[in-house]
Amino acid sequence: MVLDAAAAEFRVHGFAGTSTEQLCEAAGVLRGSLYNAFISKDELFVRALERYATRFRELQAAILTDTECAGAERLRTVMGVIVQEEQDAREQGHGAGCMVVHSMMTPGLRERDERVARILDKDLQERLALLEGAIRAGQVDGSISDDVVPGEGALLFVTVTNGIRTMGQAGVPPTALRRVALAGIAILID
Repeated sequence: MVLDAAAAEFRVHGFAGTSTEQLCEAAGVLRGSLYNAFISKDELFVRALERYATRFRELQAAILTDTECAGAERLRTVMGVIVQEEQDAREQGHGAGCMVVHSMMTPGLRERDERVARILDKDLQERLALLEGAIRAGQVDGSISDDVVPGEGALLFVTVTNGIRTMGQAGVPPTALRRVALAGIAILID
């Protein structure tokens, strides 16, 4: 699907670093077909971002709401998935990247298109809520300390994952990313 192919390119290269030629090659379509379907690179980006954010949030939700696992295990599992993506991407010669992180860090992108701002804000709010739920579940089952403030713990988790994505793009080896990720969330799960 064109949106998935576009998201894969934007995920690694960001909006500015992804050319129309890259998008056409990745999607296996001609430039005219791409513009007939999406009007512009901006429109394709917005639709790919929405799909990407929704897809990854749903994948994380399946883990974070799994009542068969303790709250701390849910957090470890999500972090493990993220680090594994970085390892898999490194084997292909690049970092996994993240469309959401790239979009948050691209100056003016939110301001240029209010849809981007809405997608990013919704994604962050929903991911924080999912993480808070897993932290609260961990407090109930005893795998997470009652001293952890769920909202702050959720923000810490998002901050660590965004840092892992950024450092993966910078070429930090997956073994180091794994150690940093676990150290970063240790206050939540130890």
